[in-house]
Amino acid sequence: MRAWRGLRRAVSSALSSGDGAAPGGRPRRRAWETSLSPLERVRRLLPPEEAAAVGRCAAAAARAPPGEEEEKKEEEEAAAPQVPPEGAGARPGPFRAGELALAEVRRKHNTTLKLLCRLAAGSVLASPGGLLPHRDIIGQLPGQVLRTSAGARLLLRRPSLEEYVLLMPRGPTIAYPKDISAMLMMMDIHPGDTVLETGSGSGAMSLFLSRAVGPKGRVLSYEIRDDHHNLAKKNYRHWRAAWEIGHREEWPDNVDFVLQDISTAAADMKSITLDAIVLDMLKPQSALPVVHPSLKQGGVCAVYLANITQVIDLLDRIRTCKLPFLCERIIEVTHRNWLVLPAKIKNCKSSQMVETQENIEEPPQKEYEEIHIQDQVVLKESEYNESLSDDAETYCSVPYVARPSYSQDAHSAFLTKLRKFRPLFS
Repeated sequence: MRAWRGLRRAVSSALSSGDGAAPGGRPRRRAWETSLSPLERVRRLLPPEEAAAVGRCAAAAARAPPGEEEEKKEEEEAAAPQVPPEGAGARPGPFRAGELALAEVRRKHNTTLKLLCRLAAGSVLASPGGLLPHRDIIGQLPGQVLRTSAGARLLLRRPSLEEYVLLMPRGPTIAYPKDISAMLMMMDIHPGDTVLETGSGSGAMSLFLSRAVGPKGRVLSYEIRDDHHNLAKKNYRHWRAAWEIGHREEWPDNVDFVLQDISTAAADMKSITLDAIVLDMLKPQSALPVVHPSLKQGGVCAVYLANITQVIDLLDRIRTCKLPFLCERIIEVTHRNWLVLPAKIKNCKSSQMVETQENIEEPPQKEYEEIHIQDQVVLKESEYNESLSDDAETYCSVPYVARPSYSQDAHSAFLTKLRKFRPLFS
């Protein structure tokens, strides 16, 4: 600091004596006046009161150690509890009473038996491999393998909507998920849409439509039979109740089940604008004249029919009555299941090895235990005490078997896509 003051005095004396004058008689600018910091430039533009406040803040920041505020913020963020975002899917916690649990049991020929149950403290899950009390499931995390009273292994997890639809109580035949997904793609449903369903059935289509339109959408489900109407409402209510227990957000309550023949609901349809229509009934041609005025221009009507003769009757009725519908597609959805698994192993070789005299005279090979996991077979040696040399290969090349499964998803329905258009008038 003393050296700096001395330099200032020396420069001042030089300027006063005229030695530091620039050519032309103009005085030279001091070294500390050649440039201003950004903060100083801002301070000179502000009123005196605000400039003084800025100067005090700058002085306080200069006195604080560098990086102290950043470290303090990081420590506060680390100490703060991590709050998960609202509506963040399934709970990471264990099973709770009232939830739906799905048990998978491996059977012969690489098949899986799925059992659906609602957990209750005093109930028991009965399977072909023995009994498993619900109290042993409650409190366990999904994805664990538990043993029954007979020693059989059960894989416990939460069911998906597809699995619930296939395992829930049925009255009439349900629309299968493979067909429902294709129909949802046909109609191009968005959250917030209003969709009409004729033929509630067991409630399978209603559940998928409820998820597709979201909390801001609406589904109108008409059913003419009282028993089907009650069953669809019951299945929908059970799924919503189990969902609220096992998830943070509620399943939207956006389905209105109506016990009425759709052909007599012309008055109700006048005040509704529909984004899409699903017809799952024996004679959908009787409902088209009633529902088509409420469908928006360019909207899609997806029809679920079991026989091709029903499709012919539908198209003939549209042609003869000159209804404003254009048939875009008629499809059936088929899935071909495949089986891919390792072949049986004998002494780290394929089971198709040639039987030689040397192989026949060898002592019997050690037994292997098969552990089935979904569509794979893991071969585990039950007794293996031989020590492998350092040069021996730990893993052997295993041939795989790949072929179509014996059980395939057969034909279930014909899906017809009708689009509403505005007819041309001459």
